[in-house]
Amino acid sequence: MLSAVVERYVELMRACGFVFDEQARRLASFSAFAETRGETHVRVATVLDWSRRARTEAQRRIVYMTVRKFALAAVTEDAQHEVPPPDLLPRTARQRPAPYIYSNKEIAALLSAAERTASTRCRVPIQYKVLFGLIAATGLRISEALGLDIADVTPDGLLIREAKRRGWRILPLHPSVGKELSLHLARRQRVHVASNAIFLGERGGRMCHATAYAAFVRMLEMTGLKAVAKGGQNPRIHDLRHTFAVRSLEACEIGRDNVARHMVALSTWLGHVNIADTYWYLEGTPTLLGRIADRVERFAAGELS
Repeated sequence: MLSAVVERYVELMRACGFVFDEQARRLASFSAFAETRGETHVRVATVLDWSRRARTEAQRRIVYMTVRKFALAAVTEDAQHEVPPPDLLPRTARQRPAPYIYSNKEIAALLSAAERTASTRCRVPIQYKVLFGLIAATGLRISEALGLDIADVTPDGLLIREAKRRGWRILPLHPSVGKELSLHLARRQRVHVASNAIFLGERGGRMCHATAYAAFVRMLEMTGLKAVAKGGQNPRIHDLRHTFAVRSLEACEIGRDNVARHMVALSTWLGHVNIADTYWYLEGTPTLLGRIADRVERFAAGELS
């Protein structure tokens, strides 16, 4: 049965280290759809019919390509499977907000303003400065930072459990970051509440995203950064993560092999399942564009091969 082939494929992908939950659900849905038709192998026509269940063209292509990747593996064992062509469905432009890359001066101003945004009911002094400083210094997602427990601060680094795709990783901390976090933990542990969260809300439980977001909006207002992003939009908390990724690449030693190794390390650090997600993250800055222009000129002059 096709479902059995799907199950073996999912097991293989997970054994290779992939977090394969969403893809597994899509493939299970496809195999159930195909089996109601009495089919035991992938058929292009069936893939197309099944993909029409998606609500948007972009989602339709995503589920279509998920089955195509499965078919590429399945056909190596059984030539009766059909492999859907890669461009049978049109590509759609991937929509995302243009990232705002903060300058070091802007980040310093935000952190300086952070505690002035806290309400009088804030349980732990200076925790907003630590929260947003930690995101800026490590590239954490806001959900990962708010999901941290006291026990997640280990001698080896910061244990990230609340990853976007349910994986986990350990991030070694720079001594300066480790020092600030240790001082925060000392203040936090003087607050006796049932929660083990590092960052507390006003009622003593884990700080929620809405509370952190409201504080960040006030920080933007206090530093004159409100509405400075493209199209008059506010810079986002997530742009601190974008900025970390871009500055990390700027600090990388020049050279194709160096950059390739750096990208693999950065992808792991950020918690991306696919390195393509990391390339998608990076935006051109004057420093990066200057390096690219320099290498193009040297290549044109015959200095590089």
